[in-house]
Amino acid sequence: MSDDGAATGDDPATDDGAAVVAAVEAVAERIEDERDHLTQLDSAIGDADHGGNMARGWAAAADAARDLDDPDPETVAKTVGKTLMGEVGGASGPLFGGSLVFAAGELGDGITPESAVAFAETYLEKVEDRGDARVGDQTVVDALTPAVHTFKKSIEVDDLPPIEALAKAVAAAERGVAFTVPIRARKGRASYLGWRSVGHQDPGATSALFILEELLVVAADRLGVDVPETDAASPTIPDDDPDEAAEDGPAGGADLEGD
Repeated sequence: MSDDGAATGDDPATDDGAAVVAAVEAVAERIEDERDHLTQLDSAIGDADHGGNMARGWAAAADAARDLDDPDPETVAKTVGKTLMGEVGGASGPLFGGSLVFAAGELGDGITPESAVAFAETYLEKVEDRGDARVGDQTVVDALTPAVHTFKKSIEVDDLPPIEALAKAVAAAERGVAFTVPIRARKGRASYLGWRSVGHQDPGATSALFILEELLVVAADRLGVDVPETDAASPTIPDDDPDEAAEDGPAGGADLEGD
C-alpha cells in the first residue's frame, strides 16, 4: 500500500490483504516473544493466563490468515477476529477478536486513510461497549483511546501521511499504557484488589501497544520507509489527577484486565 492508501500491486485488494496477513504474522511473533512479560503483568493483578492465551490465539490467527486464498483486508480481519474469539480465553477473546470482526467491515473497499480511521473508531467503540469501560478504568481502553483519537486527528485535522499518523498513535498508546500504572482498576479481576491494583501496568493495554507497534513496523516496511520517530501527547489522557479521572468512570462491566 502506498503512503496515500493506494495499493502498489495489480490487484489493490489482494495487495492490501497481503499486507494485513504480514501484520498478523508480525503480531503473532511479537506476542509470543512477550508471552512471559504479559504473564508477569497479569500475575500481579489477574490470573496469570493473559500471555499464554494471547500467544495461542495470535498463533492460530496467523495460521488462519496464511491459509486464505488471495484474501482482501476485510476477509483477513474477520478471519483473525473469529479465530481470536475461539482461541483466546477469558474476556480478551471477545474484546480483541469480537471487536475486530465488527470493525472489519470498514475495510470492505480496501485500506485508505479514511477506511483506516473508520476501522479504528469502530474497533474502539466495540471494545468500550463490550467491556463497559472508559479511560481511567485501568484497561485496554486506556491505550486504545489516545491511539485512536490521535490517529484520527493526525489524518483529518493535521493532514499527516498515514505512516506518520500511525507513529503518533503508537506514541499515544505508549503514554496510555503508562497511565494505567498509577491509577486504581475499576474493571475486571484487577478491580477486586481495590487500591492494591495501583502501581501495576495493565496487561491488556500492554498487548494493544505491542499490536500497534507491529502494525507500524509492517506498514513502514511495506512502504519502504523508516519508522517515523515521533511522540504524541493526547488530551484524552488526564494529566493532573489520574485517580480523580478514574473515579469518573462507570461502575461494573466485563472483565477487561487481560485474561
